Amino acid sequence: MANEANPFESLQEQIDDASAYIDADDGVLERLKNPERVLETNLTFERDDGSLETLRAFRSQFNGDRGPYKGGIRYHPGVTRDEVKALSGWMVYKCAVVDIPYGGGKGGIEIDPEQYSEDELERITRAFATELRPIIGEDRDVPAPDVNTGQREMNWIKDTYETLENTTAPGVITGKAIDSGGSEGRVEATGRSVMITAREVFDYLGEQIEGTSVAVQGYGNAGSVAAKLLEDLGANIVAVSDSSGGIYNPRGFDARDVKAFKTETGSVSGHDEAVEEISNEDLLTLDVDLLIPAALENAIDAEIAEEVQADVVVEAANGPLTPGADDVLTGSNTWVVPDILANAGGVTVSYFEWVQNRQRFSWTEERVNDELEAVICDAFDGLIDAYEEHDTPNLRTAAYVVAIERVLDAFEQGGTWP
Repeated sequence: MANEANPFESLQEQIDDASAYIDADDGVLERLKNPERVLETNLTFERDDGSLETLRAFRSQFNGDRGPYKGGIRYHPGVTRDEVKALSGWMVYKCAVVDIPYGGGKGGIEIDPEQYSEDELERITRAFATELRPIIGEDRDVPAPDVNTGQREMNWIKDTYETLENTTAPGVITGKAIDSGGSEGRVEATGRSVMITAREVFDYLGEQIEGTSVAVQGYGNAGSVAAKLLEDLGANIVAVSDSSGGIYNPRGFDARDVKAFKTETGSVSGHDEAVEEISNEDLLTLDVDLLIPAALENAIDAEIAEEVQADVVVEAANGPLTPGADDVLTGSNTWVVPDILANAGGVTVSYFEWVQNRQRFSWTEERVNDELEAVICDAFDGLIDAYEEHDTPNLRTAAYVVAIERVLDAFEQGGTWP
């Protein structure tokens, strides 16, 4: 099954696939397949009833050749050391493919946040921030939100760091609330880059995005934002799902209304426009023009990929396809826009936030969105150039060729010393 795939092994296989198109020493390539360091720590905190509980947490710093480590912090019961290592590696190549001056990092706590009160979550977050304090900083490692974290948690981390360091350093973390130094446009950034890359790939294929049928697996921030922005371009959102299940209507849904329904009820299931309630796996195999997997990694394995009918897949989640699924979809001529480009809007606008924090100057939302559009479109054009120049089997391999060559250039320019 898909959830048995090891995400770290998937990352390494993706790098191996791209290495066939790159002239580099095997030892250097091996370096790019493993993290530089991983922090594993136990967080002991006090629950509201006075009892103590210990949770396991991680921070992986994968590669810093191009700049400070950059990557989110997730709260999820499925967090593992290998997952965090894989996600930090994907961040390295995501930042490189869009050519922003960051390395890659990722963190997580093995926790189901729904089982804890807000006060408990604050204590947990501040305990983690205390453990991270020696290894993060504006020029060292800049965390951000991820699954089940957001502005609230980022504000707590910023405050903890600044209090312990007796300083003001808004750039130590991104994804903050606006009044705490956050950036306009950050909340919608990941979904916006999914929309931009979907639009660009359909244009490359000589097709119009208007009138396309779209299925979105995972209706959180990235999935719902991508859905509404694609709807604004004339696409037809025919199916969406979340952890509780999915809904389908061949005539389409109002993307914003479904999001409002989920916010009110906690689920997309039961929406009154649904013609049929479907499972997440059913959604992945619908006959649609565009499929957007926007949940967790390993959503589509080789078995499910055999049943995928979408013409185009745009990865809003990190690592939603296993390598086996990639092979199947490549063989069936299904176009896949890889996660390291498609969802790079989040880290790109995080970079913009960091720049604003360092300059102590805020940009308008219009400027943020315009700059994001330029970065993602330039990166897409570069990916297509690599795909055509190297004759790679798919866009993912082309993206890794672009990204790895940039990381290799930075490493070689820095030189090697004991």
